[in-house]
Amino acid sequence: MGEKELVEKIVYFWEKGPQNTSRVLELAKEVAQRRGIKSIIVATTQGETGVKAAKIFKGFNLIVVTHSFGFAQTNVQELTERNKKIIEKEGAKIITSIHAFGGIGRAVRKKFKTYELDDIIASTLRIFGEGIKVAVEITLMAADAGLVKAGEEVIAVAGTGRGADAAAIIEAANTQSFFDLKVKEIICKPRL
Repeated sequence: MGEKELVEKIVYFWEKGPQNTSRVLELAKEVAQRRGIKSIIVATTQGETGVKAAKIFKGFNLIVVTHSFGFAQTNVQELTERNKKIIEKEGAKIITSIHAFGGIGRAVRKKFKTYELDDIIASTLRIFGEGIKVAVEITLMAADAGLVKAGEEVIAVAGTGRGADAAAIIEAANTQSFFDLKVKEIICKPRL
């Protein structure tokens, strides 16, 4: 290996979905330890993935990102109270916020049946898989919440629907500085 190259393996899963969760978390932790990355950002809906991550990433700056209230149903939070308590007890931080690629743009799409710029960005990122799109999005959200610094290299873990099937090293940025965000390395993802 030359001094100007980095050789890392990328794990590709034959199928997308939650059956990959344990392996994704294991790979993310291995890379974090090897590379000295302290901040891990994990997407969770009802909290199962967040609970698993909270147990695995003790001692890290673990940020668990949930859907906003009303995402699936008005005035409802999908993260269960039981899982929220476990995640917090394990020392992780929780962000409950509007999606970086959602919010007002989603309202315009629903009302006027048209697509906004954030929809186009999200759809473009999905060419790498839903998990990579979500990994980018939750990194923006964590930076916006002040739980990671812009310019910091983090590991973001996300998935397709439930569970986790993708992880990446990402240089964080705030949403209003979206184009400063850099996907540095893919750790794992489904082949699609």
